[in-house]
Amino acid sequence: MAAGAAGAAEAAAAVAEVGSAQQFEELLRLKAKSLLVVHFWAPWAPQCVQMNDVMAELAKEHPHVSFVKLEAEAVPEVSEKYEISSVPTFLFFKNSQVVDRLDGAHAPELTKKVQRHVSSGSFPPSANEHLKEDLNLRLKKLTHAAPCMLFMKGTPQEPRCGFSKQMVEILHKHNIEFSSFDIFSDEEVRQGLKTYSNWPTYPQLYVSGELIGGLDIIKELEASKELDTICPKAPKLEERLKVLTNKASVMLFMKGNKQEAKCGFSKQILEILNSTGVDYETFDILEDEEVRQGLKTFSNWPTYPQLYVRGELVGGLDIVKELKDNGELLPILKGEN
Repeated sequence: MAAGAAGAAEAAAAVAEVGSAQQFEELLRLKAKSLLVVHFWAPWAPQCVQMNDVMAELAKEHPHVSFVKLEAEAVPEVSEKYEISSVPTFLFFKNSQVVDRLDGAHAPELTKKVQRHVSSGSFPPSANEHLKEDLNLRLKKLTHAAPCMLFMKGTPQEPRCGFSKQMVEILHKHNIEFSSFDIFSDEEVRQGLKTYSNWPTYPQLYVSGELIGGLDIIKELEASKELDTICPKAPKLEERLKVLTNKASVMLFMKGNKQEAKCGFSKQILEILNSTGVDYETFDILEDEEVRQGLKTFSNWPTYPQLYVRGELVGGLDIVKELKDNGELLPILKGEN
């Protein structure tokens, strides 16, 4: 028993805790020469507690890596600086710069990323060959991740170079449905895709896994009216939102899903709905920025979560709490009101 307690204490000690922005900046300076993995977590989220255990195990395996947990809502200035919108989120730092990121409770992917960063640059030739095969397989999956895939600097909401910004504008102008990958978030993909596709610059646009080209090619296709025939069209946003809000009799738009709430308000509304015993479906707004922004205008409601019954907005957490306290929630959810 004593040995088990000592082991737990040792694991906990291996994962440091940061409680302020000043402490975090100091840590970045102190650990500049090594790999630093930071877990942005919340004590109310069971998936975060689970990932803290994973971090403790990784800390034992990799004594030269610094593992840190930071309570996202307790140190908001750091969370906002690094655009942490959900928990758990992991950031990887080298030389005080973010070199990689992982959103969500994915223990195998976290382990893989830590191993990849620890080992980068120190492989014998045979291992390098093996890595190259793994990378090619990963790039194939990424280029096939959606019918139309854009590899760009930044995100469609926040492009981080003029060429990427122009590419996004052209795709939006033609109502083209696409997913994107931020090459700044993964240096291995950024360098590997240049070789994989034999195309040295970004952005790069793929349709059905095949490279179409960069910005100049897309401009040529737009001028020749071929772009609309090559790329898949997106349904109009308003039509899509009507379909989504009517997908089930009771629909909850939230951060996370039934199994894994990613903010305190979403967690509270799940608990209320679960207590009613009524069937409902959820939509994770963190997975779709277009829906996240569009639904605010569609429903004239600026925050999340949002609860809909038969396609009609009921309201957010405060309204749902009031309805529950007044005994009106259950009849509304059952469509009796």
